[in-house]
Amino acid sequence: MRKPITKAFAAAAAGALILAGCSAVDEDPPTDDGTASETTDGTDGDAAGEIQFGEGVTEEPCPDAVNPGNGCIYLGILSDITEGPFSALAVHIVQAQRDYWRVVNENGGIQGFDVDVDTYTRDTKYQPAEHAQAYQQIQSNILAIAQSLGTVNTEAVLDDMDANDIVAVPASWWSGYAFEQNDRGLILEFGYSYCTEAVIGLDWFAENHSKPTSVAAVGYPGDYGGDSAAGVQLWAEANGVEDVTVIPTGPNQVTGNQDAVVSAVAAANPDVVVLAVGPAENAEIVGKLAAGGFTGRFMGSLPTWNPLLLQSAAAPALKALYNHMGISETWVGESEGNAAMRAALNDEPPVNGGYVIGWIMNYPMHALLEKAAGNGDLTRAGVRAAIDGLSVDFQGMAPAITFGGDGKDVAVSEMIVFEPDESDPLGTTALTGFYSGTTFDQLAYDQACSAQS
Repeated sequence: MRKPITKAFAAAAAGALILAGCSAVDEDPPTDDGTASETTDGTDGDAAGEIQFGEGVTEEPCPDAVNPGNGCIYLGILSDITEGPFSALAVHIVQAQRDYWRVVNENGGIQGFDVDVDTYTRDTKYQPAEHAQAYQQIQSNILAIAQSLGTVNTEAVLDDMDANDIVAVPASWWSGYAFEQNDRGLILEFGYSYCTEAVIGLDWFAENHSKPTSVAAVGYPGDYGGDSAAGVQLWAEANGVEDVTVIPTGPNQVTGNQDAVVSAVAAANPDVVVLAVGPAENAEIVGKLAAGGFTGRFMGSLPTWNPLLLQSAAAPALKALYNHMGISETWVGESEGNAAMRAALNDEPPVNGGYVIGWIMNYPMHALLEKAAGNGDLTRAGVRAAIDGLSVDFQGMAPAITFGGDGKDVAVSEMIVFEPDESDPLGTTALTGFYSGTTFDQLAYDQACSAQS
């Protein structure tokens, strides 16, 4: 049996990585090509005690292993890599995850195991059916899912994940993830929810511009735009604002354009619009409304921004009227985690903020694997059990979280507000530190703000 390799992170990067319903899936998913899953518990060497493992973990090294003497932990990635509405961000989310785990492996891995996120990366095109099919292909060969993009997509396979003790980190921010009745205790969420984002963002707007007397919420229905719109309504109720307009829309791949949204917002003429759409839709909505004489402002949800928008015709309108809401520092942050991310790219900025999201989202899984390995149990059940009480501090890049509760016990209620800035590598400059406002503390937050579909 192998002796675990001691993990020694000496560089700045390393310091930031150490961290103290019917299913759409068949009952018997086929095995994908690649490394066969272990069905019998194995043991690891004696330096850190014996470590049990099963599916998704092998005693054999990973393909092209950094540490040939280590075993391999296989994590799946289910993302929008080619043609969906978030592919421009998701490609860089995935790249950041590859870089993060490369750094982990270069510094010894996880107690005698390297981590592989390449073998079972699949493109879902942000479609639930594609997501379920890809999940079905990789399910038997992975220990856990390092990225599951899209709430509806994730919920489509949650029954099977529950039955097989497969935990996942979501690339989505639905409020339902803060409640075990929705996520079965399997989801390692990070950052605020779309609902909370809208609440905190409107607090910031009221403090830094003026208290709005009318608000509009524009977004995709369901877990993203629907959750954001629910947050707008909760904020309005708590602050005595009665004039609220909710305008559902879809990606341009579905709707063709955002002309109906532009007309509806112009007719409502709100003081502020909360946007929960994609970057292309953001630019079109803001640009067309500004061109038509609209003088209200826009608060954009996390997925609405791409620095390439500053090269679009909408750039002047965005710089004049738009603020971006974010879960974390971006490229110019000063935390240890930020230093680690920059070191992984040799201080060469990424194309967009998807990379920052992709870097941050690994911290919960890293901490969980370390805890489970320390418990001597890298089986799926052992990893799932290790979630309760797990604390993750993100080395300052994002607000800390402790898993194992519901609602406000686990919900993050801090954000950073940004403004467009062409001089910044990712196109925005922070206007705040971590800001929380006052309204969220007044809310019950005892159930999901919106349904997931």
